[in-house]
This record gives sequence, C-alpha cells and structure tokens, in this order.
Amino acid sequence: MKGTINVQAENIFPIIKKFLYSDHEIFLRELVSNAVDATSKVKALSRLGEMKDEVGNTTIEIKINKDKGTLHISDKGIGMTAEEVEKYLNQVAFSGASEFLSQYEGKVDDAGIIGHFGLGFYSAFMVSKKVEVITKSWKDEEAVKWTCDGSPEFSITKSKKKTRGTEIILHIDEESIEFLEDGRVEGILNKYCKFLPVEIKFGTKTIQEDDPKGEKDENDAVKQVEKEVDNIINNPNPAWKKAPSDLKGEDYSSFYHELYPMTFEEPLFNIHINVDYPFNLTGILYFPKLAKHKVELQKNKIQLYSNQVFITDSVENVVPEFLTLLHGVIDSPDIPLNVSRSYLQSDANVKKISGHITKKVADKLAEMFKNDREDFEVKWPDMQVFMDYGLLTDEKFYERIQPSYLVKNTKGEFKTFEEYKEFIKESQTDKDENLVILYTNDAEGQHSLISKATAKGYDVLEMNTPLTAHLIQHLEMKMEKVQFKRVDADALEKLVPKEDAIESNLSDDQKNELTPIIQKVISSDGFNVQFEALDEADAPMMVTESEFMRRMKEQAEIGGGMMGMSNMPDSYNMVVNSNHPLISKILVESDEGKKADMAKQASDLALLSKGILRGEKLTAFIERSVSMI
Repeated sequence: MKGTINVQAENIFPIIKKFLYSDHEIFLRELVSNAVDATSKVKALSRLGEMKDEVGNTTIEIKINKDKGTLHISDKGIGMTAEEVEKYLNQVAFSGASEFLSQYEGKVDDAGIIGHFGLGFYSAFMVSKKVEVITKSWKDEEAVKWTCDGSPEFSITKSKKKTRGTEIILHIDEESIEFLEDGRVEGILNKYCKFLPVEIKFGTKTIQEDDPKGEKDENDAVKQVEKEVDNIINNPNPAWKKAPSDLKGEDYSSFYHELYPMTFEEPLFNIHINVDYPFNLTGILYFPKLAKHKVELQKNKIQLYSNQVFITDSVENVVPEFLTLLHGVIDSPDIPLNVSRSYLQSDANVKKISGHITKKVADKLAEMFKNDREDFEVKWPDMQVFMDYGLLTDEKFYERIQPSYLVKNTKGEFKTFEEYKEFIKESQTDKDENLVILYTNDAEGQHSLISKATAKGYDVLEMNTPLTAHLIQHLEMKMEKVQFKRVDADALEKLVPKEDAIESNLSDDQKNELTPIIQKVISSDGFNVQFEALDEADAPMMVTESEFMRRMKEQAEIGGGMMGMSNMPDSYNMVVNSNHPLISKILVESDEGKKADMAKQASDLALLSKGILRGEKLTAFIERSVSMI
C-alpha cells in the first residue's frame, strides 16, 4: 500500500532536519532509545504472562554497510504489526510509549520506557535520504516493511522477516557520510548509550555482503556474513542503578574510572542518591580533590541521564551551582526536557530535585564530620574550595554545613567557627568588643608577621583559597561583631587595638621633619608615609596594604567585586615605627648621605619583608648591605 504521513502541519520534515535537534548526532541516541523501549516492552509483557514465547537474547545491534551507504539499528523487541506501523510511523508526534504505558497503567513501571515524545524516530531523516523499517510483531502476524524518502509519502509492503523485532535501515545522505565511519558511530554510542539498560553490540568492521549479485530479499540484512568483530559497547547495569547495600568501596572506585577513564586520581568520597518519592532520582556524586591554587573552577563533570540515556553535562539547572564542582551521574525521568531532549525546561520538580541534592550532600558531610572528625580533617584541604563555594552561593547549604566548616591555624590545628571564636575570645577581642580573626594567605612569605602575632599571644588562620576574599566578606555579614584582618593589613597593635595605646617617642614636628626624607627614598614606589607608635621591638618600617581595598580588588579579580576594582593598582602604605631607635637615629644624623642610606635601607627591608623588592632595587639593596657591613 501507499499513503501520506499525517503530520498535521504543512511539511514537518525540513523542520526536523534543520531545527528540531541542535546536533544531528542525536538521531542515533533517539533510534537506539526506541530500540530499548521496544525491548523493555517485550520484557514487561513476558513478566505479565501475556507473551508465550521466550524473550531470548535481546541485544541491540548497530552495523554499518559502507558499500551500500547504510546504517542499521536492529532490536529483538516488541515489533509492530502493519496496523501499528500505520499508526505509529505515519502520525508524527504520536507516542507509542505513552499509549503503551496508558494501556498497562499500574501494571508496569515506566522506568525502562524512554520515548514519550513520539518524534525521536523522525530524527533519522536529519541524516538520511531514505529510511526503511522492517518489523515483525510479537503477535502472530506477518512482518512488514515501511519505506519513506523524506517526503510525506510512504509505502508499506510485506516482508519475509521471520524473527520478532525491528530493523531500521538508514540510507545516509551525502552531507552526513561521517555517520558511516566506525569511529564516529562508536563515539556517539559511547557518549549517549554507554549505560542503556539493554546490551548494545556494535560491529567494528564493515559488513561483508554474501550476495554480490544483489539478489536479496528483506531478510538479507539479517543473513549477512558475520566477519566483523562485535563489541558490546555499554554497561546495562551501572552502579547508580544498584542498591547502595550491594556496593563496596572498590565498586564505587571502579565506576568512577569507568566514567572518567583518563582520570588516575581517586576521589575523596562519594554520595549515592536513591530516591523514589516525591520524584524519581538516582545517581552517584564523587568529591574530587580540588586544588586550592586553581582559580578556574572546573565544572561540567556531572552527567545527566534520563532512564540511563545521556542528556547533557551542563546540569546547572538541576544541580546547585556550587555542586557542579563535583563529578558523577544524576539520573531522573522526572526532569522535564524539551522535545529534542537537548535542553532542560523550568519546572517545580527541578527545584525540588536541586534542593534534595543539596540536602543529601550537606547531610553526608555533617555525618562524616560527626562520625570521624579526624578523617574529615585529613580530607578538608582538598574539599575546602567546594565548601567555600557552597557557603557563598547557597543559603540552605550554609545553614546545614556551617557547624561542620573547619578553619586551620598556622600550627595545623583545625577548629569549627564556634570552637575558634571561643578559642581566641580572650586574647583577640579589641577595645570595641569586636572579635578580630587574624589570617594569612602566605604562611611562609608572612612568617615574620605571624611570629610577632603568636609571640603576642594571638592566633593566625591560614586562609588561601581562590574564594577567601569573598568568603570572609560573607562571614563578616553573617557573624555579629567579627572582623577578619590579614596580618599584613596594618601594624599588629592596629589590627587588634586595645585600650592601652602606646605613646609615640616623636613629636609631630619631628614626624614632619622625617616625612620628606622617607618620602624621597620611596618616591618611585608611590607609597604613603604613615607614622605609628609601635613597640620598640617591632621593625623600624613595614609595608601594609589596606584590608578593605585589597579585599575588594581580590574579589573583582575572580568576579563579584566592585566594578573596575580589578584594574586598580595595589595600595600600599609605608608605616614608620616612631618608637624604633633607628628612626630616632635617622632624625639626628647630620650627614645627609648617611641619613638617606639609613632611611633607604629601612624601607628596602620593609619591601623585602613584603616580597616586593625586586630587580634593580634588590640588586642595589644587596650592594648597599655589603658596603654597610
């Protein structure tokens, strides 16, 4: 018979070919998914006792015939009768899966039925000049062959196919010959079908024909010489579909390397998600080791699946932003996709799923902290960037994880925020009742400042992740009367100001006399001269950097700071210790050359301590030091 496809639109084929799918390779995902659907239906009918024949081998086969320019997708699934072919293939957007589920509502689980859109089959016309469907139903009816050349017209004829199932033959058009290459096809199968629930076999060599004269019937595709090496390309039962109680540590590790074969490092730990109410959600999330020095935070490592069909690795709408730093798999048939499954659509379920994932991760971290704090502390440095990101971007995560968030001091001791505030309360509360948390971003480079702080009874935290500037700003807003100050932000006495301020040994007139001398020797650095009454044991001069200005600049450099701040030059002050003997000696020195040398030496020592004395200035400092010795 011949007929016209009921598209209920002027001509849907050009639309399918050009606009429905953003990437033409999707056609193979759709056709293989349909084959999985057909196989899942057969298994469901067998379980219900409605099919007397044995299910038998259900492997889906993908083969290339380069000589004929065809790509074959064969299944041993439910198949179709002539009536069903007319019904399903000749009405675009009619979903056989939806009807099947409706017919057997309450009797079968739809977890194995992928296609709900009814348009997937027609993606074949994106790459084909002609499509043939040879199918035999599980019912005792004749096999049929459906043929269409990409126009609304089709033909249906009888077929000699003897076995249950469907074979789709794509006659690849000239623009799409890449899909006749073994490597290209295998790459698509590995990307989208790697974990489909039915075994998929791909022949890695071109089909050899056994009928060179071309005298063939519709069964010839099945009867060809099997000289190629067949390769099962998927894992039908991946770890995330199994019960957590059935898996051991090595199983999770093995699956991690199956997901990321080029990754040799082990993840810190994993979280297995297994929810069936109020939505269906399974998956495994892995915590990778996140290097503190990496400002560029790597995302797009979580793979989103729908019933084991790969959808995307851009999961920002399903997984909270900070969790995109994790690796692993999320699988949910309840995530709404557009008709081509290429884009996630906004939906209340998405927000619920996102919230549940956040809770699951936070609960796991809190459990680890509670059950084995020592191990939690060992893992902390490798997951701190993730924790910082979560605290900054997700309010619910902050509330859940803040009691378990750790800070580490320069002695290597870990404490929670509450423990730490109690630990420093007596020594680091200033005259205004503010609790001052001192920190360093470079414990080695700021060693002298840290030593002076600890000698005075203060404690210093190590805070040096790419997000530190944002984090401390956030924490100051969250914590009442708490201030974070980096050890090089000011003189120690000014960082934690007390009531008993030290008096200056220099009068205002003496300071005014010294200012131009010091200003002259640091003129090329553009620093401001600032006198402070410090302890005599402190350095004669020190370079400080405004906490506020530096913090704003750091925030701007990685995003989220004040507009234009990232281009602002560093803002340094040259703090002169008005109580140091050397400063008084410079004041009374009568030799102008010696006076300048002493001022220059003291200022260069301050620059050297800050790590910003370089090039010619460093060379001159070394030569001057040798000369003075």
